[in-house]
Amino acid sequence: MYDLIIIGAGPGGYELAASAAAKGLQVAIVERDLLGGTCLNRGCIPTKALCRNAEVVNLVREAAVWGVNAGDITVDYATAFARKNEVVSQLRDGVAMLMGQPGITVIEGEAAFVDAHTIAVAGERHQAKNIVIATGSAPRGLPIPGADLCMTSDDILAMDTLPKSLCIVGGGVIGMEFAAIFQSFGVEVTVIEYCKEILPPFDKDIAKRLKSVLSKRGIKVITSAAVKAVTESADGLTVAYDAKGKEQSVAAERVLMSVGRQPVLPAGLDAAGIAVGRRGIEVDDHMRTSAEGVYAIGDVNGRMMLAHAASAQGEVALAHILGQPCHIRLDVVPSAVFTVPELSMVGLTEEQCAERGMNVVVKKSFFRSNGKAVSMAEPDGLLKMIVDADTRRIVGCHICGAHAADLIQEVVMAINADATVDCLADSIHGHPTLTEVVQAAARQF
Repeated sequence: MYDLIIIGAGPGGYELAASAAAKGLQVAIVERDLLGGTCLNRGCIPTKALCRNAEVVNLVREAAVWGVNAGDITVDYATAFARKNEVVSQLRDGVAMLMGQPGITVIEGEAAFVDAHTIAVAGERHQAKNIVIATGSAPRGLPIPGADLCMTSDDILAMDTLPKSLCIVGGGVIGMEFAAIFQSFGVEVTVIEYCKEILPPFDKDIAKRLKSVLSKRGIKVITSAAVKAVTESADGLTVAYDAKGKEQSVAAERVLMSVGRQPVLPAGLDAAGIAVGRRGIEVDDHMRTSAEGVYAIGDVNGRMMLAHAASAQGEVALAHILGQPCHIRLDVVPSAVFTVPELSMVGLTEEQCAERGMNVVVKKSFFRSNGKAVSMAEPDGLLKMIVDADTRRIVGCHICGAHAADLIQEVVMAINADATVDCLADSIHGHPTLTEVVQAAARQF
């Protein structure tokens, strides 16, 4: 009998195992595939490794700013692919070491519920007072003819050679990151997005700015388009789509299906009395499922499919298991897109504020006015801050520009602490730094 069994060794699962063991619990963590889950092996980390290579390629190509002739530089994708694998392997070894600490037992295999306190793995039963489901998600596809001809994000990360052309179905976070990566390596890229704008969850001004930058680099972005079918052709594949009532098509050597992800549900949920809703396993604010002693964190509950959200939800669940207070705010979670330039956001968009009838003030600051950004030859950026007109508290911030994923954290801290925008405006920021972009916006209120 364990104190805690965790099903799934992605970021939510393995970080929870380490925290629980550090607090004296006897923990078993079950993994059917590789330690680190999708994020480490086929998601966040390998894509970020490739994003870094793409970023360097772009900088080299734009090196004329420094008087460097980069015309003869070639792109070595094989080296980038090998580096990506090395990064993943190194970090996975780190997770294995973390899971080797006292108090943690790693069980290899696929778990199925027998009841709310018992699971079966490879014919053996294991029991615990509490069980946390952290089984993550898998790529989702469109129910269209030829969907089986398309690659998933798993497939494209395993591809060790470059296609001449790539059509990406879906202009969300995953789709746009791969678009930026492969265009940087010289692939002809077309993105087809169903919505009116790419990156639907993001602020429209920010999404449009990224679209403009990527379009100038040669990425063709088609919005308000519904993909109908994928068929084989002499030179590869053809993607048929409908845009504004007109049937059109795009030819490409390879097609990536990137239209979101769906929860991976363990077997036996009915036997354990665990309810599943439209988005995934249903949970309350403590991550409790409908079965006493069973919790669900991360992508599997469908609340927010982000690795750091899964880790935070794990801490919330652990606090409830231990009967301890928890001050983590799950409504303040940053998101980022690792294109070049990067995008990031936290809180509400301007559109969401309008829908809710909120009285807000919006201000913008630009990277072209920031000394560090200009010095870095990264002047093409925008920060948009949204503040409650009555309380002066920040309700949202959206960034497109260099190191946006890092810059957003200062605003996350302010929102999390219920600080006013004056806190950012009055804090001394180092010069020259990109953080001055944040302060420049804050000082306008």
